[in-house]
Amino acid sequence: MEIAILGGTGDIGQGLALRWGYDTDHDLVIGSREQTKARTKAEEYETELDSRSREVSIGAAENSEAAAGADVVVAAVPAYHLADTIESVADALDDESILVTPAVGMKRDEAGFHYNRPGAGSVTALAAEAAPEEVPVVGAFHNLPADRLANLDADLGIDTLLVGEDADARDIVADLAAGIEGLRPLDAGGLANAAEIEGLTPLLINVAQHNDGLHDLGVRFD
Repeated sequence: MEIAILGGTGDIGQGLALRWGYDTDHDLVIGSREQTKARTKAEEYETELDSRSREVSIGAAENSEAAAGADVVVAAVPAYHLADTIESVADALDDESILVTPAVGMKRDEAGFHYNRPGAGSVTALAAEAAPEEVPVVGAFHNLPADRLANLDADLGIDTLLVGEDADARDIVADLAAGIEGLRPLDAGGLANAAEIEGLTPLLINVAQHNDGLHDLGVRFD
């Protein structure tokens, strides 16, 4: 399966690229607004994987080119760039594509981080509004600790919650998540449930900041 990671030069994009490159045989393409930046990061990921005896060729392209032909497109960009990014690649998406968003809207004050809920109800719903009507949108990977995800020496042992209206698309993304060792996907239903999942991220950051040894805090449901 070909996976395009738009914003694949950022922290969550990096972690997903390295984990999929290490644990699976999926074809990966790193997308960015600048092709040269995407190529530089893809080469960094290849070097890291090669140091672990995994010879993986990772593609690199400008976002719209990366999305074209990909089976799954992960928009690993901040919430404030999400709609613009999706709209910029809309012509490269079709009913054979699945769009995945891990974005969470947050704001910060002296007390800590807080969920910044958009008017659409959730950032995942915002992505669905920006995407072409025929493209299924799945919210996933919202609550993952970026540093732990990108550290291939770290055991994960955490869960990721998936939401979306298309059950088949959720199943495909669940399979992709399960391909990452130590990551367990759990179905959380439709898009109406996205806000509760997204709201966990600022909570995890606040807990991590106030407790020693919890810098890479994730969630596990038992």
